[in-house]
Amino acid sequence: MLVVEDEAEARETLRDAFADQGWEVAVAANGAEALQELAVVTPCVVVLDLVMPVMNGTELFAVMQGDARWSALPVVITTSDPSRAPTGVLVMRKPLDLRRLLATVRHIVETPP
Repeated sequence: MLVVEDEAEARETLRDAFADQGWEVAVAANGAEALQELAVVTPCVVVLDLVMPVMNGTELFAVMQGDARWSALPVVITTSDPSRAPTGVLVMRKPLDLRRLLATVRHIVETPP
């Protein structure tokens, strides 16, 4: 799993919550860091914030969609403004309901494509 979130406290909370559920979790503070992580790990799902410095979530998502290595990865967008999210992507509004996010990710991971 890859959590891409610029707010350090939120990023660490998500990392800890997913790790407590048994997932291996990589984290990134922006889209550029996420690309570095994606070069070395293949996550089962990407939890992606949209508003971030350096490379935002929309830009990262576009790069992922244009690359065969990453275009099929499930993505959950987290944002306080769902109107900014790319169409056709699962969006969870901030502030996040952590239980709902955990259940959603578990469902994505456990449901065959």
